[in-house]
Amino acid sequence: MRGVIMHSAGDVRVEERDEPTILEPTDAIIRLSASCICGSDLWPYRGAEPVDHTPMGHEYVGVVTEVGDAVRNVKVGDFVVGSFFASDNTCEICRAGYQTHCVHRQPGAATGAQSEYCRIPLADGTLVATPGHPDPELIPSLLAASDVLGTGWFAAVAAEAGPGKTVAVVGDGAVGLLGILAAKELGAERIIAMSRHADRQALAREFGATDIVEERGDAGVAAIKALTNGLGAHSVIEAVGTQESMMQAIRATRPGGHVGYVGVSHDVSLDGLDLFFSGVHLHGGPAPVRRFLPELIQLIWDRKIDPGKVFDLSLPLEEAAEGYRAMDERRAIKVLLTIG
Repeated sequence: MRGVIMHSAGDVRVEERDEPTILEPTDAIIRLSASCICGSDLWPYRGAEPVDHTPMGHEYVGVVTEVGDAVRNVKVGDFVVGSFFASDNTCEICRAGYQTHCVHRQPGAATGAQSEYCRIPLADGTLVATPGHPDPELIPSLLAASDVLGTGWFAAVAAEAGPGKTVAVVGDGAVGLLGILAAKELGAERIIAMSRHADRQALAREFGATDIVEERGDAGVAAIKALTNGLGAHSVIEAVGTQESMMQAIRATRPGGHVGYVGVSHDVSLDGLDLFFSGVHLHGGPAPVRRFLPELIQLIWDRKIDPGKVFDLSLPLEEAAEGYRAMDERRAIKVLLTIG
């Protein structure tokens, strides 16, 4: 099969690889219908995380082609959506809704999802079958559910977005944009998108943003407070993972408010005294996408939401390297890779 390998920072190649096989009785093999490039894939691409001939990709949808002897919940021929972490979905932590912290957690796309086939561990707990085989136009949205939609949704839930709330969103990548969509679906009254890019601002408004703030840092915080009678937002989504974005999120939140942080942290440190006197709630981390998949799949299936709009560039798998460049250079919000 063909699959993406990142040899080193900035060096992405599509190479011939062995097709994955069943290793454990709880495994499944899927033939991918589509994959994509994640903002978090850019960290190793830019040299911020180590990488060495690594199979890439953790977002996936496709058709089950083989299952292990112990798999009961999905069958060959099912169209499935999974998460970037595999989970048994039965342990105490999973039952509490935190499948990304499952006691048996492991990578969800064990062999890399930017490829034609992928091995999915703990298939019964990780994969969710759709009601049938989707129409082609639904595939981008179902693919978004496997990570960026589920992550944005968790961020909105963690920030306690809902009726009567003002929500601010730090980060205008795919996760931040879908955090806006989630906040809107959860009933938020006002949604402030922090963005400097016209194309992303337009999509933010389409997803439900009522206000745009272009400033960053202290100026961005001041702008949020100016829009909220000096108090700050009730709910703030942090979808970047840098020191600046985290401090902007905390400082833009009113006392008693909630920050939902899902940006993968890179060199973020919090001053204890500042945090102590902020009076805000912090909740986040790797999103338990599996918790939300049944609901999100149904919303997409019923065409009530269209998160696939975050894919503004579609390329064949063979052109994955160009997809990485486009996202790195901010020429694309999120790149969909077509397969087959």
